[in-house]
Amino acid sequence: MIDPQKDPSVVPRLSRAIADYLTWMQSVRYSPGSCHQHRMQLEVFLDFVKDSDLLWQQLFAGATRERFKKLSQLSTTAALNGLSRYLAHQGQIKTPLPRRPQPRQLAGTYEDYLNYRQDDGESTPRQLNTIGRVLAALGDYLEQHGIGLNRLRIEQLDGFMAEFCRPLAAGSCRHYRSLLRGFLSYLHQRGILKKNLAPLLIGAPQFAMAKPPKFLRPPEVQKLLESLPVSTARELRTYATVQLAYSLGLRPVEISGLRLDDICFGRATLSLQRRKNDLALELPIAEPALKAVVAYVVGGRPKSEDRHLFLSQVAPYGPIVPGSVTRDIQQALQKAGLNATAYWLRHTYAQHLLTAGASIYEIKEMLGHRHIESSRKYLYIHTELMREVILDEPL
Repeated sequence: MIDPQKDPSVVPRLSRAIADYLTWMQSVRYSPGSCHQHRMQLEVFLDFVKDSDLLWQQLFAGATRERFKKLSQLSTTAALNGLSRYLAHQGQIKTPLPRRPQPRQLAGTYEDYLNYRQDDGESTPRQLNTIGRVLAALGDYLEQHGIGLNRLRIEQLDGFMAEFCRPLAAGSCRHYRSLLRGFLSYLHQRGILKKNLAPLLIGAPQFAMAKPPKFLRPPEVQKLLESLPVSTARELRTYATVQLAYSLGLRPVEISGLRLDDICFGRATLSLQRRKNDLALELPIAEPALKAVVAYVVGGRPKSEDRHLFLSQVAPYGPIVPGSVTRDIQQALQKAGLNATAYWLRHTYAQHLLTAGASIYEIKEMLGHRHIESSRKYLYIHTELMREVILDEPL
């Protein structure tokens, strides 16, 4: 039954508009990376619209943008803003999305530092703009909490970063943290701060080695696999990515980078050329994973000259980004009622290797780790092996 409050023409119209916008981006020579990022973000927006009852004129309102950004947890809505400007120029909407308010003008020490970075000649205008945004946000935060620059403490900086980076991806947080460390070193050199706080401003990943990885138990794996639907092209794609993450321990970035030529269907093997440790590896593909990939290629993969295995569902059908893999697997886990992340499947694969008797060095190669320390942490998730290694007491 059709929802009387829902306009059935909105989704097809938006899908056509996105395809036209992406084609226009290519025609005016936007970089392939920009086209790719916009395609992925707009695919997420299309899914958001499918689950809503918005009318066409409501799609490009500021309130809709904020709701979409909050639900999708994307760090930027640049693609949506660009689409709205394109549609306004085409006369399909009255006005584009309003631009966000610009950060306040810098003054005092903040302005001095920005001028210092500009004078050193090593920062591009884009980098200077980013530094300015971070400094403006820091200034607002310190002013709001009544904190002077000369009285800064590391816990206050951690509080600022936690608030500033809440909607951002991990890579963006690392970048902004690095920019802020530069400013802290400058404050110390100028004598504004007695202690250089820059080395103390570190992120959570540096403490991750102390935390055992989490993984799925066999009943949870079975629950996940049995809950996955395979009726649509996107569902087939998700099912295949889940199988690869679970049976081969592949990272989202490795899954998104797979090409058709990397898979030998006759020998049931997968060749990984682009790994974190820069070492190529050929892995056998388990039958369920191979069948899932075949089902996607035959019944879900769009027709395209692009040789990447997994493609987007929106024309012109480019390769998906790692974030799309993570998001699809995360949603599958949530629908199965599992409070887990996409990386739990990789950790589960490591658990299986340990149970099968693989050495820590074999696990390092299979998982593509650069350092043995990254593999050693998996000992903490295998209770029986931990007792055997540490206590010399096999069970």
